[in-house]
Amino acid sequence: MPGQSPSAAAAPSAPSVPSPVLAEVVRSGFVEGRHRGSLVVLGADGSVEQALGDITAPVFPRSTNKPMQAAAILRAGLDLSGERLALAAASHSGERFHLDLIRTMLAEHGLTADQLQTPPDLPLDPQEAEHYLASGHRRDRLTMNCSGKHTAMLAACALNDWPMETYLEQDHPLQQLILDAVRTAGGEEVAHIGTDGCGAPLMSLSLTGLARAFRHFVLAEPGTPERRVADAMRAHPEYVAGTRRPDTWLMQALPGTLCKMGAEAVQALALPDGRALAFKIDDGATRTLGPILARVLRDLGVDDPVLARIADVPLHGGADRVGEIRAAF
Repeated sequence: MPGQSPSAAAAPSAPSVPSPVLAEVVRSGFVEGRHRGSLVVLGADGSVEQALGDITAPVFPRSTNKPMQAAAILRAGLDLSGERLALAAASHSGERFHLDLIRTMLAEHGLTADQLQTPPDLPLDPQEAEHYLASGHRRDRLTMNCSGKHTAMLAACALNDWPMETYLEQDHPLQQLILDAVRTAGGEEVAHIGTDGCGAPLMSLSLTGLARAFRHFVLAEPGTPERRVADAMRAHPEYVAGTRRPDTWLMQALPGTLCKMGAEAVQALALPDGRALAFKIDDGATRTLGPILARVLRDLGVDDPVLARIADVPLHGGADRVGEIRAAF
């Protein structure tokens, strides 16, 4: 049933036909591993132009749902814009400018970091995590990559006098707005609701629905919550991800592109003309995202040096480069 939680619904059966191989692990000229998954590409008119694997079964989009969550927060009446709105839709790297703005946002809305219900974590970016630990810090709720989203959620609750202690429960008014935003943007019912890594409710979509949602955001009318979120993310991509992240590089290099990755190797992207794509790697290997995304964008006629940058995922033997992760379709 739509909206049914995993605890109440039977787990979906595994597909009878294996997903196609989307990426290969090549070491010293030898293919030592393969990553399977599913991928969909929508044309500018919204029709399916390419389909690999199962593009209709529900998946958990993980953080690719964040634009929809941010749009629901705007619909709740919270007036965010610019870097603040981009950070509300972010999986931030935990760089200093991310953490400074989250602290500012908490103070602006009379909140404290103790009210965040994110799990204590290190910065997502490995270099930032090393610096953070070297400075004597420990895992913290504020440094978890979803803390911008949670700050915005709490601020929306404070504005509406909604309970803040239960803001992550499925029946909370804010989560019901998010459920509606996911359903509307994806153009389909939500088949499963789980719990994301940050503790928030996680609404499923098919890969087709996810691509449709990103297309919906880039084509939305100016001033609508969806367009405001898309515009903020595209104007401030470093707040959506970080300075060393492919989502940031793509949105900086390809004006008008909306791009967001999610845990367990989910990726969604929409070009400004309405073409869109979404894919998921079955084994959750996020190292495959850049090479696959670069291949699809090249096939769509995109020509920019950023594609070589995101496609370059080297394998090392000692100090030497001995192989790579490459797209295989």
